[in-house]
Amino acid sequence: MRILAINVGSSSIKCWYGEADSQGRVAEKQRVQGEIASVEDVARVLPETLEPIWRETGGPKVIDAVAHRIVHAGPKHRQTTWVTPEVRAAIAENAEIAPAHNRLELAAIAAMDTILPDPSRQVAVFDTAFHSTLAPEAYTYPGPSEWEERGIRRYGFHGINYAHVSRRAADMLARPLDSLRLIACHLGNGCSLAAIRGGKSIDTTMGFTPADGLMMGSRCGSLDPGIVVFLLRHCGYTAEQLDRVVNQESGLKGVSGVSGDMRAVLDAMDAGNPRAKLAFDIYVHRLYRETGAMLAVLGGVDAIVFTGGIGENCAPLRERLCAQLGFVGVRLDPAKNAPARPDVEIAAADSAVRVLVIRADEELEMARECARLAGASASLP
Repeated sequence: MRILAINVGSSSIKCWYGEADSQGRVAEKQRVQGEIASVEDVARVLPETLEPIWRETGGPKVIDAVAHRIVHAGPKHRQTTWVTPEVRAAIAENAEIAPAHNRLELAAIAAMDTILPDPSRQVAVFDTAFHSTLAPEAYTYPGPSEWEERGIRRYGFHGINYAHVSRRAADMLARPLDSLRLIACHLGNGCSLAAIRGGKSIDTTMGFTPADGLMMGSRCGSLDPGIVVFLLRHCGYTAEQLDRVVNQESGLKGVSGVSGDMRAVLDAMDAGNPRAKLAFDIYVHRLYRETGAMLAVLGGVDAIVFTGGIGENCAPLRERLCAQLGFVGVRLDPAKNAPARPDVEIAAADSAVRVLVIRADEELEMARECARLAGASASLP
């Protein structure tokens, strides 16, 4: 079975092409990437980005199914499914909850409608699906019952990559996935943690929207709701202004005044910028606090996994967190941590907890899910 996976982010389009067999094993053939700045860019950039794949394969007619990463489609759509008019409507309805992604993902689906001989062969793979195993006490907010009736609950995000890294961690540790307690740290422009027991999510830091939890590149993370009420009552904020501040003007960018990019913040900190240092220190403190919460929920941990652009590349951050967790026996090997290139273990030999750096690979997981849904029958070469 020949699969195309399309992962649209806030500034890029990543495309993966490969094959899958009836056991769900996938073999990568090609990856390409394009850059976008707006929803309008998608219709132009996606066809251009796919050109190298079409040259290699002979065109879109050879594709059996196309998988799309969908950040959020509400409570009714939590499992991989074929893209139907109802699914498209649900993605559109939840664009307000995931404003940086849903509209772009819908644009990618629409673009593929005009490219594929059979547009019905498109599949939605949801970021929220992995967290569908959360118990009611983990996903229910302590508000009036009508909140949940309106779909206000903890959904969690980054689930496609959490599924990938938990499986990969089990392989690297040579242990059954159902025997492991993992704290997975997805740290990129968007940041979250997940407590994973036996391959299933039991808690996570993102909530009703991807703005909850950890401090991020430009998102604030967890915020006292009283601040929002104060801003509405006394500072004349509109809902649109609050949305922009919470999602685009906060986090590393807001505190540092420099950038939402951790690399730029570290450079500014090294140059003596006090706001950059404060931004980094807050980021680390929030990471300490939320990791402690995941540790308590799990009742212990077998391995900590770092993934995402910051998790994979920021050795000082990994060092700070693991030093803070020394009380549970976490020990890093500095010689392994500094030059770490995924996928690799960076724990010291005497560490009671394994520490892994695993490359984020949402596209590979999307291809697996697509093959599972479609019931792939072709054999891999």
